[in-house]
Amino acid sequence: MNRELIRQQLIGQRPMIIRTSDGKEFRVPHPEFVLVGRHNVVIEDAKGLLDIIDPMHVVSIRPGTRRKTAPVPA
Repeated sequence: MNRELIRQQLIGQRPMIIRTSDGKEFRVPHPEFVLVGRHNVVIEDAKGLLDIIDPMHVVSIRPGTRRKTAPVPA
């Protein structure tokens, strides 16, 4: 995928899964966790750690699911 296709897929406020050519999947809870630069795509995980990948290795971006949270006890 090229940078523009990746940017188009990030429009909206939905979770997604980004898959790379080596088979890794990156769960993205919101598009704000992804930065598309000139030469890299940076994905931040829930712990604040960053994965830096080459946009040419992104093979698919598909809708993810929101994780259900446990109900708050009354």
